[in-house]
Amino acid sequence: MAKTEIKHNVLFFTDKEKSEPTAENVFIEVDQKTKETKYYHYDAKVRIRIRWEKNVINFNLGERVELAKWSTDAQRCNAGTTHGKKKRTAKDINKKIETTSNYIDSIFNEFAEKNIIPTVDEFRNRYNHETASTIKVKTFFDYYDDFVNKQSVENSWKYATLQKFATIKNHLSEFNKTATFETFSKDGLNDYISFLRYTKDMRNTTILKQLAFVKWFLKWATIEGYNKTDAYLTFAPKMPKAEKKVIFLDWTELMTVYNFDFTNAKKKIKNNKGEIINEIELTDENKKALEKVRDVFCFCCFTSLRYSDVENLKRSDIKKDEIQITTIKTDDSITIELNDYSRDILNKYKNEVYPNNKALPVISNQKMNDHLKDLGEICELDSSITLTHYKGAKRFDVVYKKHELLTTHCGRRTFICNALMLGIPAETVMKWTGHSDYKSMQPYIDVANDEKKKAMNLFNR
Repeated sequence: MAKTEIKHNVLFFTDKEKSEPTAENVFIEVDQKTKETKYYHYDAKVRIRIRWEKNVINFNLGERVELAKWSTDAQRCNAGTTHGKKKRTAKDINKKIETTSNYIDSIFNEFAEKNIIPTVDEFRNRYNHETASTIKVKTFFDYYDDFVNKQSVENSWKYATLQKFATIKNHLSEFNKTATFETFSKDGLNDYISFLRYTKDMRNTTILKQLAFVKWFLKWATIEGYNKTDAYLTFAPKMPKAEKKVIFLDWTELMTVYNFDFTNAKKKIKNNKGEIINEIELTDENKKALEKVRDVFCFCCFTSLRYSDVENLKRSDIKKDEIQITTIKTDDSITIELNDYSRDILNKYKNEVYPNNKALPVISNQKMNDHLKDLGEICELDSSITLTHYKGAKRFDVVYKKHELLTTHCGRRTFICNALMLGIPAETVMKWTGHSDYKSMQPYIDVANDEKKKAMNLFNR
């Protein structure tokens, strides 16, 4: 049976409301036939009129537009305009009109497939059945999701980056669940900074990182035509911040850890004042666990590998006297020659069998970080380190023992700093580490220079 053709016409029009000439925000219109001047309220509801056969039905679109910015001929808002107190963009309203028009066409196609010409009630019931869920205007957070989806594909984001942007979305939502692009004016951005500082208790450095990511999103939305606010372009709050200290083990400390004998290793029990009140000998199980953590950490110290790369290191990545890998974080292909220390650690575990043909007994990053702090304490890495941070204008100086700051990433930093202090050129070190520019290497170069100055001062006796 041939499909029934249902000829129909869809009109989007403004339902003008008459106004007094003396009222505020009046829209003035001159009738082309009668030349009569008419006065209307400056904005109006957008209505939909659908005609087919001898039927006529009207619906509300759920939008109000400013009459001076509406094109009757095009049945659309003028491009680049905003409407109402909420500053709804022409792009969003026009997109909703287009989506609604397509939805209406699809309903007529459904009836045509069944060879049915719908009555007004049949069409209304079908339209109202799904219109609320089908015709949806994108929110600020819908655009944010689009940004993450597109940028993650375009830039091959890792899982950690996706998690970072998911956290930022949570912060934005907690800040303002009904946020729009207009929310992020200069005042709005300042309010967001205050929210991160006082509600989320963030340090200045963390706030600046968060702000940079939000600016990235706003810039993307501007390029795509969704965002019309540009306060973010010049918004640069002055926030004091301290230089990040490089936490690493010098050669003496590294050798202390590398050669540590766990036979009589004891855990120190301290009171609230940090005073040692007891010492407990570790169980054999704890000793073995710490020894494996020590070996993996030292392997990082002697190769520059990040945790993600040593955790992923397979026996097949080891070729004679070198390691050949593609890094997890940056996808760089690098070759790292083995030295006596890294070779000895690999040989120690060469007869062990680990899942996925892995070369070393690597546990989770979090557990390893916890164990490293215990390891550092047992090895008496107790030198004091002062870390400075700011919250707003307030400065905080916190003193730590070095073992309290040990993490897996300290292994990579230890390699870089000691390599530079041994006189190995930065260009050579960068080939091992995968650094592509001096900017990221500069903090380590500065540390190496400071250590050289301290060493020279030993002659000044």
